[in-house]
Amino acid sequence: MPRGTTLLRMNQRPDTQQNQTWQQEVARSRLTPEQLCSQLQLPENLALSMVKGDQLFPIRAPQSYLNRIEPCNEQDPLLKQILPTEDEAVTVSGYSADPVGDHHATQTEGVLQKYHGRALLITTASCPIHCRYCFRRAYPYQDNRLSLQNSQAIEWIDADQSLHEVILSGGDPLMLSNDRLETLINRLGAISHLKTLRIHSRIPVVLPERIDHTLLNHLEHCRLNVVMVIHCNHPLEIDDTARAALSRLKPVVTALLNQSVLLKGINDSTAVLEQLSHTLFNAGVLPYYLHLLDRVNGSHHFEVEESMAHQFLQTLRSLLPGYLVPKLVREIAGEPCKSPRIE
Repeated sequence: MPRGTTLLRMNQRPDTQQNQTWQQEVARSRLTPEQLCSQLQLPENLALSMVKGDQLFPIRAPQSYLNRIEPCNEQDPLLKQILPTEDEAVTVSGYSADPVGDHHATQTEGVLQKYHGRALLITTASCPIHCRYCFRRAYPYQDNRLSLQNSQAIEWIDADQSLHEVILSGGDPLMLSNDRLETLINRLGAISHLKTLRIHSRIPVVLPERIDHTLLNHLEHCRLNVVMVIHCNHPLEIDDTARAALSRLKPVVTALLNQSVLLKGINDSTAVLEQLSHTLFNAGVLPYYLHLLDRVNGSHHFEVEESMAHQFLQTLRSLLPGYLVPKLVREIAGEPCKSPRIE
């Protein structure tokens, strides 16, 4: 039975990159359609259907993530998250390059503010994995990237006494070197009115080698409450290496949370969502948000109808304790908070 139709974990292939540094693994994460097909033993003609999507948004995935994908299975839920398709080149009404209003939320270079008391720093354009549904796949990073040499962003945060939390985002903020992260954390920690540092990252799941001793030490000694929000969509993303990375993080952060995106053909079933919550909790992570799709250009084939999402959540409430049921939300540009989707 193909792995896409079962929640039983298959044996993992050996990690061929275990002796490499995480930076070396990132350097090797760019793949051509032909390379992806060859490594995962996919039909050669599948590469042809990837070309347009790859040109719009290049394939990128670290080896540690690729090791969890079942060879020869085009329906693998982890593969589908990184696999370009011809659908991405189709223009669909209601989809845009900026579906959540990042452009209008820009306050100064590298700083977004949408919600009271919180500001978001675009720390880097880099990410070790290109998820095909990424709402920032068309974001103009070259115009909005945080520069640690330019103190304008830090000064803006320092001047706004209403702020109590700063969110590090990107790209993926853990793509910054340990030295750069230490500098940024220390500068934010020196701002007296800040209470919380929130880090949104997919890296603990897709590139667990990055969670090293130096990074953990920086987080542990941060003056601020550190909240780590990981991004995991399917229980099969949590293998032993990811579980070990999360266990290293748990003692040094105030809270370890997860946000997922509801994705057609990947996690749009009660069984998968239930197992995801259990898998996360067993790894020390609490489910936080289940996002309805951000309607970015090229992602329409992932959308799940909101009425179906409500049915999933209603069933989950009967199967799980309340603390394992994520909040179903949609981010709407211009709204003062993420909009809870209540049936």
